[in-house]
Amino acid sequence: MRIIRLNELGRDGIRELVRREVISEELIRKVEDVINCVRFRGDECLREFLRDFYGIEGDVDLRVTEGEFLKAYDLVSNSLVNALEVAIQNLREVQRSILPKELVINDLGGFYVGYLVRTVESVGIYVPGGKAPYPSTAIMTSVPAVVAGVPKVVVCTPPRGRDGSVDPAVLVALDLVGVREVYRLGGAHAVAAMAYGTESVPRVAKIVGPGGSWVTTAKYLVKGVVDIDMIAGPSEVVVLADESVNPKLVALDMVAQAEHDELATAALVTTSDSLAREVVKCIEEVINELPKDRGLTARKSLSSRGFVLVTNDLKEAIEFINEYAPEHLEVIVKPEDVPYVLSKLVNVGSVTIGELACTALSDYSLGTNHVLPTSGWARVRGGLSVYDFIKFVEVAYVSRDGLLKVGRVSELIANYEGFSGHALSIRERINSLVKLGGGRDG
Repeated sequence: MRIIRLNELGRDGIRELVRREVISEELIRKVEDVINCVRFRGDECLREFLRDFYGIEGDVDLRVTEGEFLKAYDLVSNSLVNALEVAIQNLREVQRSILPKELVINDLGGFYVGYLVRTVESVGIYVPGGKAPYPSTAIMTSVPAVVAGVPKVVVCTPPRGRDGSVDPAVLVALDLVGVREVYRLGGAHAVAAMAYGTESVPRVAKIVGPGGSWVTTAKYLVKGVVDIDMIAGPSEVVVLADESVNPKLVALDMVAQAEHDELATAALVTTSDSLAREVVKCIEEVINELPKDRGLTARKSLSSRGFVLVTNDLKEAIEFINEYAPEHLEVIVKPEDVPYVLSKLVNVGSVTIGELACTALSDYSLGTNHVLPTSGWARVRGGLSVYDFIKFVEVAYVSRDGLLKVGRVSELIANYEGFSGHALSIRERINSLVKLGGGRDG
């Protein structure tokens, strides 16, 4: 694994380290074919995909049945059901706490301006399941939508194999949240089906949820037909640490992120040369503790995309982190330095603080959301929340005093911009007030 000194990189080196590309031209062409197939052939295209890719023969229901939801509870341990309930409750509490009021009005002295809070009418959620089942992602995507009050929530998730079954823990998680419209569809086909609608799958207004490169590319291509949450790439963690931290803990958290995918990024940014060396030593030890397949994935990820960056001080470290804009950031520094670090952080998807609050915990049951911006998107947005499922509708009321207060101002601006009709619309109202001796509210 590379150990790099920031002052030896130069601007070009920093740009190269920060750069992450998500969408390829080659994949765009392939995904466009999939989208057109689903758009124009509907269910026929989806069943063809289920047959060719998963080996599912016959006219299996695209929608998961009531019986499958009931059977799922028999296939999942009580302890896992309880764990899912805890994760759901914690996330639900946090999301409820940030839900805005339904109506806010500001009195600006004779005119009143505020907003109505309204939910998106329908949402499609993608829950990945290609390499492993992700009941946690089912929770992270569905809870904010339900708390926000979305009337129609649709989920697509890949079948497990030739029998067409969907992972039972995913079904239990969705059932516990209150979402029961689920379709056994994966990849770009699922995204296209939710974007355009088919005979079986309803069209939605917005699509959210993470996925592999095919899903990400499909979301990129249907944006505009529907809204999406974000363009997400491979998972990322940056650990900001000083000499006070246990190097084994840093290594554990980097390896934990690297086991996601060979394209995942795990990095350490530190002010300590000795910590940098110790963490690199510990990483191999930690990898050897993993099952062989996970260890191989982590080793490839860390070898090709992982790095350790040594800076002169915390100020340099934070400046780099803001430029990198990581998905996950762990801040493990001396307690007295934490307020300074938090005050300077701008571009980051999620932050955990201290040795006990590892990213792995935030992925599951802290009440945080693990659907987060990657590939630098933390520069413009945060993680998935109720705000992704609501819209703010402006509302205004103007009294006669309010019109006299702002009417001439608005008329002046309208005339300057050349909108004579706008100016006339305002002027007539002002003139009517003058003629009526002040007019009336209403």
